[in-house]
Parts: sequence; structure tokens; C-alpha cells
Amino acid sequence: MDSITFLGYLAGALTAFAFLPQLLKVIKTKSTKDISLAMFVVICTGILLWLIYGILINSLPIILANAMTLIIAGLILLLKIRYH
Repeated sequence: MDSITFLGYLAGALTAFAFLPQLLKVIKTKSTKDISLAMFVVICTGILLWLIYGILINSLPIILANAMTLIIAGLILLLKIRYH
């Protein structure tokens, strides 16, 4: 794996896992009162578009990063709707 591809995987992993502490806190507290619904709708839409873009250009780092991020951010969004 070349250094540019590694950089893509690393950046994607950090971006995806940045949402993990928030997800764990929501699961633990069952509270989403301080989370913006509009922000998570917009971010999930953007992540979905990045995922589609990655698929269209066949870029595995973009596909994996955005798939992981969409799962985590999407779960937060679903919990925001559920606990609202």
C-alpha cells in the first residue's frame, strides 16, 4: 500500500471514529437533547453523497470511510429521532 492510500484510510478511520464517542454517550444516557436534528440530517446526507461518489470513482478508502461514518452518524440520527 502506498503512502497516499494509507493516508486516505487513516483520514477516513479518524473521521468515522470521531462520531463514536457521541454514539456511545447517546446509548449510555438515552439522551439526545443537545444534538441538532438538522445537523445530523445534513451530515448524513453529505456522507451518503460522499459514499456514492466513492463508489462511482471506485475509491476503496472513500467507500470504506464513508460507509463506516454513515453507519455511526446514521445510528445517532435514528436515536435522535427515537429519543426525541
